[in-house]
Amino acid sequence: MKLVIIDYGAGNIKSIQFAFKRLGVDAVLTNNVEEIQNADKVIFPGVGEASSAMNKLRESGLDKVIPTLKQPVLGICLGMQLMCTSSEEGNTEGLGIFDVEIKRFSNELKVPQMGWNTISNLKSDLFKGIKEDEYMYLVHSYYAEDCKYAIAATDYGINYATALHKDNFYGTQFHPEKSGIEGEKILKNFLEL
Repeated sequence: MKLVIIDYGAGNIKSIQFAFKRLGVDAVLTNNVEEIQNADKVIFPGVGEASSAMNKLRESGLDKVIPTLKQPVLGICLGMQLMCTSSEEGNTEGLGIFDVEIKRFSNELKVPQMGWNTISNLKSDLFKGIKEDEYMYLVHSYYAEDCKYAIAATDYGINYATALHKDNFYGTQFHPEKSGIEGEKILKNFLEL
């Protein structure tokens, strides 16, 4: 299996590579369009700020490539948020794969949400073998509104979509690669989709 992690300078890449290595898969780190298009599975990571990450995607032309991919694609954290229509962070236009807006948590909450929280309403083979209210690791100040693409939800003052799915595109707001054995199960499930 050829697994590619998109390298565009805004990634939590090492921990993702190590997580897949533990599952026996060597992930290729690349921004080469052909390599990405020819992969069996694609990881779209993201850490940092939405508008600068989107600028990096535009500079490399990857903003045009990612929405056209036909194989299973998993966006993680900011990667998932960039797959949405827009983000309040830096007033950023996203890739528009999910027709969802990314909003900032209210100032009444401790922002960023950092640490472990539960995921529930699990609705996808991505969560095969994962129990309702399992804990996952999160660190973010912006969230996807609950929507028709939601395949998992988390409560943090409000109920929001902590995972999304449409066609061959999946996204998790939490970091499966930092969520212990249960997070690794999700990555394994992604490999088996």
